Amino acid sequence: MLHRLSRIVAAGLALLVGGVAVEAEGQTLRFSTVVIDAGHGGKDGGSVWNGLIEKKLCLDVAKRVDAGLKSRGLKTIMTRRTDTFVELSQRARIANRVPSSVFVSIHFNGSRTTLISGGETYYRSSRGKILASAVSRSIKSRVTGGSRGIFYADYKVLRETKMPAVLVECGYISNKREARRCADPAHRQKLADAIVSGLLAVRAR
Repeated sequence: MLHRLSRIVAAGLALLVGGVAVEAEGQTLRFSTVVIDAGHGGKDGGSVWNGLIEKKLCLDVAKRVDAGLKSRGLKTIMTRRTDTFVELSQRARIANRVPSSVFVSIHFNGSRTTLISGGETYYRSSRGKILASAVSRSIKSRVTGGSRGIFYADYKVLRETKMPAVLVECGYISNKREARRCADPAHRQKLADAIVSGLLAVRAR
């Protein structure tokens, strides 16, 4: 139901850049720094399914994204580098101090409907939608399990950040097949590479 409502809301939103309606695909964003937010941490473990703990997967992929972006000459800031708890508002405050940046929050999903699988990318702003579309396309083309698409959401880290921001759900660890993939470091590297490629795809040269 939540996914259905998100699609309905997203479909009704006008995508505005500089007051002019535009399509997400083909647009670019200017940024020199990526703020990488590893979801959960510390006392907040996130979803726990099939022997996997979300917070550990989030940090692992975030570090891989960090390394990938740095290797391509971009600056990065991480909201956490260890297994520590960081309030959602604090994550946004960290990001908002960084000029010329975009924000990507990394998560893994869980559902009692254990047949659901695939990545999802969430946005709130028009510029965030540009970023979300590129990341989703990259995951769909590069990662086994693909992407379920992009969705509008009013998550706190998207609402309180001032720059283009996305939240990436890298897969459903409640799905046994996908959990096995997510447990594999090689799969997590592919996820990180796809996120990096998506971010770079919309960066203005």
